[in-house]
Amino acid sequence: MRLALPLLASVLVTSCVTGPATTGASTPSSSARASDFTLRSLEGNTVRLSTYLGKDVVLLSFWATWCAPCLGEMPALEAIHQEYKGQGFTLLSISMDGPESLANVETIVRRYNLTYPVLLDEDTRVVAVFNPARDAPFAVLIDREGRIVQSRVGYSVGDEKELAARIKELVAAK
Repeated sequence: MRLALPLLASVLVTSCVTGPATTGASTPSSSARASDFTLRSLEGNTVRLSTYLGKDVVLLSFWATWCAPCLGEMPALEAIHQEYKGQGFTLLSISMDGPESLANVETIVRRYNLTYPVLLDEDTRVVAVFNPARDAPFAVLIDREGRIVQSRVGYSVGDEKELAARIKELVAAK
């Protein structure tokens, strides 16, 4: 039984997959365009994806309070946000928490000192479009033209280096 615990822990650190078990990055065809959406932020503001399309590189980060790998990824996302904010990059964090765990979102945001926008998708309308398998964490990277250039399921320590390099490349391609 002792050997099984480290294996189980490594699986949990990678992703909280609720759909078919898949991890890693994929690059959709260059014609895949991001669908516009409107969600309420944790502060109660209305946020539209189209506000950023055409001017910023956008990272959509889908997560949930019950997902340990999501929580592990948060400091890395905050560092990326701090490095590239104001350079044509926007990070929109989308909580997939439903009514039963929505109250925990603000606690998590405070615990990790997150400064990027946290959006609430209580009825999973946006999740259904971008992340129908409801994988967590799940990231979608969108270029300035509104094309989805990469999506990724899961998180392992070090993944943020590859993500930051891709963001740097897209931000530089003005």
